[in-house]
Formats: sequence, C-alpha cells, structure tokens
Amino acid sequence: MNGAVPALPRRLVVGISGASGAIYGVRALDALRELGVESHLVVTRAALLTLSQETDLSADDLMGRADVSHRLNDVGASIASGSFRTMGMIVAPCSVRTMGEIATGVTSTLLTRAADVMLKERRPLVLMVRETPLHLGHLRTMTALAEMGAVIAPPLPAFYAKPASIAEMVDQSVGRALDVFGLDWAAVKRWDGLKGPAGE
Repeated sequence: MNGAVPALPRRLVVGISGASGAIYGVRALDALRELGVESHLVVTRAALLTLSQETDLSADDLMGRADVSHRLNDVGASIASGSFRTMGMIVAPCSVRTMGEIATGVTSTLLTRAADVMLKERRPLVLMVRETPLHLGHLRTMTALAEMGAVIAPPLPAFYAKPASIAEMVDQSVGRALDVFGLDWAAVKRWDGLKGPAGE
C-alpha cells in the first residue's frame, strides 16, 4: 500500500505483578475479550500468590481468560521482541518492585522485558501502580517512567460514577486505563457534566 504502515493488530499485553489488586488484571482480561482484543498474559509468581489470597480464582482460571499465556522466564517469547506488533501493554496491578525494574531497564523477567519493549518502541505502557503511602524514591521512579513515556495510572475510585460495589470501582479503574489504548469498554461510566444548581 505505497509503503504505508498497516494498522496495529488488536493485540494487547497484560502483565500482572504481585501488588494487591490481582482482580484488576483479571478484569482487564475480561474486558479485552469483550472488546475482541487479543490478550497476551504474563504473570509473576507473587501475583499468583496474591490471586489465591484475594480471589477464589486458580492460576488455571486466570490463564484461561487470556488468548495467549507466556511463562515468566520465557525471554524468547513473542512479546519480548519489538518486532511483535501490539497496541501496547498494561500492568495491572503494578508492584513497586516491578515499577523499579522497568524504570532501570535492567529486566529480569518476561514481564519487565515486555514493558521495556513498549518503552523502546514508543508504544503505550500503562502502569496501574498499587502502593500507598509513597516515599520520595517511589515518586522519583514514577517521574522517570513518565519522562520515558509510561502512563502512571493508579487504580483510584471515581466517586462521581456512584459505584454500588467494589466490582464497579474495579471496572471503572480498568476501563479508564484501557482508554489510553483507545478502547471503549461499556463498563465505564462517563462524566457528562454537573447536574443541578451547581451546573446551571
């Protein structure tokens, strides 16, 4: 087509690391399936421990939600190369350790290698960082990652959406993170302006 670069395939990498909030990664996979986006999953060992503590899901349940699951130590996997084209990557949740490893570029697992690929290829990398309170080292690491092009998207509740459950709060955070990739998930409640006297 006259040398034009074809559109990116509808394919997204999902990383789940060991911070609290494994459900964010689970729901990201569910959302991608609903949206018809191919998911490539990579999970840390700590994330599987968290999954078992915070949900009733098994590792097999989690892997079954992904189109493709990659082993954490498989540094020869497709997602370890920039020539494997994707829309980008979301790490949900992203632990401080994982965040620090991505920031330094010294990657020891497929998850952090895949994230490094996104940065070097200038593809969207969304990190749903789960930690509080944050010390100066955390903040400086986030700044460094933002300067490299990553999007820091802590999963924070949007009370304007009037969530009726934890599940709704989770879906709102996941959906807003997926907005970065141009993916519009129906579970997201959109702000459409103030109502009542304050909005008049």
